[in-house]
Parts: sequence; C-alpha cells; structure tokens
Amino acid sequence: MERIKKYQTILIKLLQESVQQFVTDPQSEVEEHLILDTQRHYFQWLTIGWEDDEVFKSYINVHFVIKPSGKIWLMENNTEIRFAEELVKRGVPRHDIVLGFQPPSVRAYTDYAAA
Repeated sequence: MERIKKYQTILIKLLQESVQQFVTDPQSEVEEHLILDTQRHYFQWLTIGWEDDEVFKSYINVHFVIKPSGKIWLMENNTEIRFAEELVKRGVPRHDIVLGFQPPSVRAYTDYAAA
C-alpha cells in the first residue's frame, strides 16, 4: 500500500505539471481537467469545452491506473509527452510500468513490464 501511495503522489504531481504546459488562454472555453481518484487509483487528464462556439471538444489526453499489484498502467496517451519515461525519471522502476495501450503480445518487447 505504501508503494501505491508513493506512485499516486508521483502521478498527481506529473499530471499537474503537464496540464500547466497546455493552459494557454485563460479566456478559452476549452478547459483542461484532472480526475484524480485516489480511492480507486484512476488518474485522467481530459480536455473539454467549446472552441469558437462551434466545435465541442471532449477527449482523454492521458489515463493511468494503479493496479492492486502496485504497477502503474498507462492506458492511454494522446500527447507528445513520454509519460512512461517521465515516471522513470521520477523514480518509478520500469518493471512497475505497463504500457496498457499496447497489445499483450507486444508488451514483452518494450522496455517496461509486460503486465
């Protein structure tokens, strides 16, 4: 449980720092949202809102889950940020990171955990 709390802290800080890079216009109706569920260990960064009153945007930028095993699963990454590498830089061992968006047959060939 201690490892999960440590990883939650790392993920929250990483996501908060990442979102700040993308907030460019405080008057924009397109907003960045963080969902930080520390009870169920789900962490998402969403973009939601109207662009020029014509186009509604709603999408997931990043989605992490910390599984009961204590491993961080990167389920989705629609940014140019290399989140798995950022986690390694912050002290998370590669064997505790799973690229969940990769098919199981491919994960064994990545630099991270297969599951």
